[in-house]
Amino acid sequence: MKGSSAEVFDQMASGWYNVRHFSIFRPELEQMALRWREGKLLNLGCGHGADFLPFKEYFKLYGVDVSPEMIKMARKYMAKYNFEAELKVADARNLPFPDGFFDCAIAVAVLHHIEGEEDRELSFRELKRVLKKGGEAFITVWNHGQSRFRHQPKEVFVPWQMKGKTLYRYYYLFSYKEIESLSEKSGFEVLESKPEASFKGSSKACSRNICLLLGNR
Repeated sequence: MKGSSAEVFDQMASGWYNVRHFSIFRPELEQMALRWREGKLLNLGCGHGADFLPFKEYFKLYGVDVSPEMIKMARKYMAKYNFEAELKVADARNLPFPDGFFDCAIAVAVLHHIEGEEDRELSFRELKRVLKKGGEAFITVWNHGQSRFRHQPKEVFVPWQMKGKTLYRYYYLFSYKEIESLSEKSGFEVLESKPEASFKGSSKACSRNICLLLGNR
């Protein structure tokens, strides 16, 4: 099945909660928690809520996701791990927050699910809009240069097997140069651009993920 991101992730939500119960980016997120220390934090595309864990002690947490079922799973996750966050069903292209509301933000494996160049740029500009001046955002996207995809188009549908059927998730695969350029075009300063902490290869161009730390200057 191919559908909108909301429809696909609604169907995936319960299975995703069990399979990806903890963030694969926990080392990076723990580093961000130490860097930022406290403040209002936006989890853009929060999914079932696992990326909140490193921030649960000292941050005021907010999460948005386009999938209502993922938001339900996030509430379940919050109850299990004893923390609170204000959650909303919302689109990254139209965030329901005033200008400069957040001190910091994370967007883990979400911005590559947005179709269309204009909509991706709009999402970046919305993220910048809701960050305070001097605020920072940590984002991750899939890298087109990874071995699985480097000879495929930059737009792909990735299968997810569930209950006897196959769901297809849309991905736009970025290069390092492209995601850095989009960030700068949207008004961010690229403070760091590197692979995931678990990457062991000799060239970052082959990493599975691209991890960016962006500053709102």
